[in-house]
Amino acid sequence: MTKIKICGITNIEDAIRAVNLGADALGFVFYKDSPRCIREDTAKEIIRKLPPFVSSVGVFVNEKADRVREISSDCCLDILQFHGNESPDFCSQFDKKVIKAFSINDRKYLEVIPSYQVSAVLLDTYYEGIYGGGGKAFNWELASEAKRFAGRVILAGGLSPGNVMEAIQMAEPYGVDVSSGVESRPGKKDPVKLEKFMQIVKKARTVNR
Repeated sequence: MTKIKICGITNIEDAIRAVNLGADALGFVFYKDSPRCIREDTAKEIIRKLPPFVSSVGVFVNEKADRVREISSDCCLDILQFHGNESPDFCSQFDKKVIKAFSINDRKYLEVIPSYQVSAVLLDTYYEGIYGGGGKAFNWELASEAKRFAGRVILAGGLSPGNVMEAIQMAEPYGVDVSSGVESRPGKKDPVKLEKFMQIVKKARTVNR
């Protein structure tokens, strides 16, 4: 069954709505240049109120290891997601499950994946100088190919209620990750888009059985 991560959570209302609709994980961005960056104290308060079996994912971009550990401990993060130029050695030093994000443009970008020993890889659309959240899709056939190198592939980049069914049918990913595709503005989820997205993914789960 395709797992669902709602990323870029910045407030408790969006978090609870996503959880009530069936999200498996929520993503909290700790990258100061992101319009979805969240304060540590805010993230900590939201995570404290999450029910069991919903994972909290901290998203980092080229952050120092000690700082990652500090935020992870303070906010009680379940999973670490690295969305920058982090090396395999950097990703392997933590005592948490790790998701490594890769920005994909063509097949050559898949070649580095086997060197990372992580719990899952996340494939996002490549943008020069931008680390995710651009809202455009890439060639989903590449995500299907990536499964040869990584056991669990999470699909991101430009997903929305209008295309997530096609994406799941084409790539059959372990999970999908959405942020801008269910927003009314950066950092604020649109209730209608969010509910529609969740309904379609659940339908895709049934279709793909």
